[in-house]
Amino acid sequence: MSRDNYEVIIGLEVHAELSTKTKIFCSCPTEFGAAPNTHVCPICMAMPGTLPVLNEKVVEYAVKAGLATNCEISRDSKNDRKNYFYPDLPKAYQISQFDKPLCEHGYVEIDTDEGKKKIRLTRIHIEEDAGKLNHDDFGGGSLVDLNRAGVPLIEIVSEPDIRSSEEAEKYLRKLKSILEYIEVSDCKMQEGSLRADVNVSVRKKGDTKLGTRTEMKNMNSFKSITRAIEYEVDRQIDVLEDGGIIEQETLRWDDVSGKTFPMRDKEDAQDYRYFPDPDLVAIKLSEEYIENIKKSLPELPESRKQRYLEEYKLSEKDANIITSSKYLSDLFEGAIKICNNPKAVNNWIISDISRILNETEMEPIEIPFDSKQLAKLVMLIDKGTISSSIAKKVLVEMFEHPRDPEDIIDEKGWVQISDEGAIKDVVLKVLEANPQSVADYKGGKDKALGYLVGQAMKETRGKANPQMLNKMFLEELKK
Repeated sequence: MSRDNYEVIIGLEVHAELSTKTKIFCSCPTEFGAAPNTHVCPICMAMPGTLPVLNEKVVEYAVKAGLATNCEISRDSKNDRKNYFYPDLPKAYQISQFDKPLCEHGYVEIDTDEGKKKIRLTRIHIEEDAGKLNHDDFGGGSLVDLNRAGVPLIEIVSEPDIRSSEEAEKYLRKLKSILEYIEVSDCKMQEGSLRADVNVSVRKKGDTKLGTRTEMKNMNSFKSITRAIEYEVDRQIDVLEDGGIIEQETLRWDDVSGKTFPMRDKEDAQDYRYFPDPDLVAIKLSEEYIENIKKSLPELPESRKQRYLEEYKLSEKDANIITSSKYLSDLFEGAIKICNNPKAVNNWIISDISRILNETEMEPIEIPFDSKQLAKLVMLIDKGTISSSIAKKVLVEMFEHPRDPEDIIDEKGWVQISDEGAIKDVVLKVLEANPQSVADYKGGKDKALGYLVGQAMKETRGKANPQMLNKMFLEELKK
């Protein structure tokens, strides 16, 4: 039986590290990349007798995320202990939220081929991150780094509303975009700031009962998540078609082999023995507190996209690309304020900048130049200082060795040739070297002009002013 006879059911549990300066229950810094075990104290190391104190900024950021994703905000919430032992969790329990999460019943809207679709959110709750195990293959053991222990997280749990790997990716990208816009997380997936546990099950089309699900833990790349879902769907269908049953278990995705491997049986809520944390007071939120956060919310991707369509007359596709990332959107807005050329800035972002990001697998937040430098590049073309083809080379240089575009042009000697005498010399030289193209043009083949201009650009290594070249070639060819 083919895959077409089955329906895919996907639910995602997304963990986002919050961009607070300090941890959730102590004053240790949350910065990424410090030497192992340097951002620790007796509280996040779980020394006996220590008491946690909830970081108020964590609650604010979680409420912000809830409001931005259309959730109901709980006025009465609490922290719970989720009991399980891992070597990177010194307390042998994680402070999380069980039956009274901060945010519930929200949704995120995605665009599909059939139109807009709402992916419902069950809940958003706060919790602390665990430490990190660094496996030492040579020593045969693992080293524990507790810098990450106690870093604040929000866990965003979706309903099983996602029906394909494509929808899963669109949902994750939209969620990432929203969290970036409201500035509660930097969402750097390569640093583990945004990661997802992916729950997948399949059922025969027409069935109403959900199939047994498997869960793939801690995935932090769109590409890997898409591949893992596709593999796991095929694997489950093959098992069912062969008369087997799906075991509820936690799986590990191996990116190299492109396969999933069992890690352990899947725990249910009762396995964690949740109970209210006796060391932390209840979280009571006033209407005024929630209203103030609501007022502080910035413009979100959907409304910014709408504004771009109306104000700058961008196409739907271009507006989607630019507003999909706060960093691209800020780059666009900052540049057009300086150069007042939205069309040119839009073209650079959706073509060359997006292409370089894709080729280098960089995130927009990693773009090494700012909106001022992009605006300057556009103005240098508008002024005729450089040609568009030279500008492409300047952009590559701005990515590889970031500095001011004017400095790059001066260092490389890439200033556009706009001297009439110099250009005329090149035009005459190219005409003399290409008699066949001259004859073709005079015989009615207009494409020959493009070839001649191309030869002149080659001769000047892209530095000749293309408008002047076109004009002079036409003047000479008409003689």
